[in-house]
Amino acid sequence: MESLSAPNTQTRALNPLAPVETSVNPADHPCGLSGFVVADLRRSLLHWYSQQGRNLPWRQTRDPYAIWVSEIMLQQTQVKTVIPYYQRWLAAFPTVQDLANAEQQQVLKLWQGLGYYARARNLHRAAQEIVQTHAGKFPTELAVVLKLPGIGRTTAGGILSAAFNQPVAILDGNVKRVLARIIALTVPPNRAIAPLWQLSESLLDPEHPRDFNQALMDLGATVCTPRQPNCDLCPWRSSCQAYNQGIQSQLPMSETRSPLPHKVIGVAVIWNHHGQVLIDRRRQEGLLGGLWEFPGGKVEPGETIVACIRREIQEELGIDIAVGEPLITIDHTYSHFRVTLNVHHCQHLSGEPQPLECDEVRWVSLSELDQYPFPKANVQIIQALQELGQDQQEMGKMTEMGRTGS
Repeated sequence: MESLSAPNTQTRALNPLAPVETSVNPADHPCGLSGFVVADLRRSLLHWYSQQGRNLPWRQTRDPYAIWVSEIMLQQTQVKTVIPYYQRWLAAFPTVQDLANAEQQQVLKLWQGLGYYARARNLHRAAQEIVQTHAGKFPTELAVVLKLPGIGRTTAGGILSAAFNQPVAILDGNVKRVLARIIALTVPPNRAIAPLWQLSESLLDPEHPRDFNQALMDLGATVCTPRQPNCDLCPWRSSCQAYNQGIQSQLPMSETRSPLPHKVIGVAVIWNHHGQVLIDRRRQEGLLGGLWEFPGGKVEPGETIVACIRREIQEELGIDIAVGEPLITIDHTYSHFRVTLNVHHCQHLSGEPQPLECDEVRWVSLSELDQYPFPKANVQIIQALQELGQDQQEMGKMTEMGRTGS
């Protein structure tokens, strides 16, 4: 049997004939690695990948910058969604120097729709650090890469293996699922991270790390899927303990989740007498930092939507408004909470808007809104305003036609 020395790790190599050591109670984890032949697993996976691997645009390059961009975009986002964003991004910022020189607003606008905007801010910051500290060259040492903003262990492994063919393991969601099934892990993967990392490092083919890591991701994405895995097509089927026990659809085990907290928000579309609306830019720190939005805030217990909007606008912007008719109600889910946005037309009455709880405020026309990066929920507000404007234009045309006809 092939030696299981784990590259780039100080942990003890796994013994494939011994049970997996986990940080959880051994009684909760009876399944081990008996019968695994690592050389055969490597060989069968690489052969499968040569026949079935996905043809993705970032696999056609060895440019670490382009690969890094793809790795960041693929966090929390499906491949089919990422591809057009990846292509537009490289057209706008073809090099790390171009990204470093860009304005943050341009970066966020190009990212708009992908969500998890901290990824874009970190890409921008890391590009500036690479230019300033590393002469514009993406670093090749794992420890150095891990110090860049927004890059964790899996992302670093994906970049270094794909760009430089370095034997650095990965453990993204797809890989966790594959490994959890192959050892029939009886606890949620996030409760066994250390042994899963050890297993990923031990399985990694040191001679073909680029292809192996990409093959492992593809296996999880296309065959060993979350629901109804297609085990008949799996090159690891004969070694998979979950398959052999007939429990592949039950694994990996999931964490028990509490219901997401729900926040009710009052939002103001504030008009001035020039037909412009008021928008503000969120502070850099925290959720959606640097993005623009229509002002508002959380409804307090016992407070009406109208009272909430009036209070929030006074606290955030220092102006008085008249709250008018509802425009739209939007339900949106973030990773850790849900919101309901109750959006009202409002009229500016008095006071000069001040950025008391934001970075900047601006009066803009409806046609200018598309120039600014907004969160996804706010994009629906813009669409509602644009549709309203189109309806009003049509009504105006019909009225004019009626006058002409009379």
